[in-house]
Amino acid sequence: MASPVVHPVVIKISPMALFAVGFTALGLLIPVMTWAWTTPLLLIPVVLTAMVLRLRTVADHDTVTARSLLGSRKVSWDEIDGLKFTGSSWARASLKDGSELRLPAVTFATLPLLTDVSNGRVPNPYS
Repeated sequence: MASPVVHPVVIKISPMALFAVGFTALGLLIPVMTWAWTTPLLLIPVVLTAMVLRLRTVADHDTVTARSLLGSRKVSWDEIDGLKFTGSSWARASLKDGSELRLPAVTFATLPLLTDVSNGRVPNPYS
């Protein structure tokens, strides 16, 4: 009997975060309209928008890809020792070589999404 096809799981920042970026841009218009030398402050909402649209974690049966603002890193599930949560709300994958990989947008609440795609390598904390 063939095993069921498991599609990749994409965990990303909610697009609702763009509302916060919009309000930040509106707030920054006050100093920009008052003092022209503060115009570079408008780069802040541009960078925040790029982060909301770009940061994500994609996991499939074999690999996990962490996409950052300027690049991405793909690791095999076999290279991951475990997941941990430290001061930030996003998970970090502890790799067998001793390094860590930040998994953008992976929170404790999204761990059940990784349970199925990882074939149980990530346990479901709610079961």
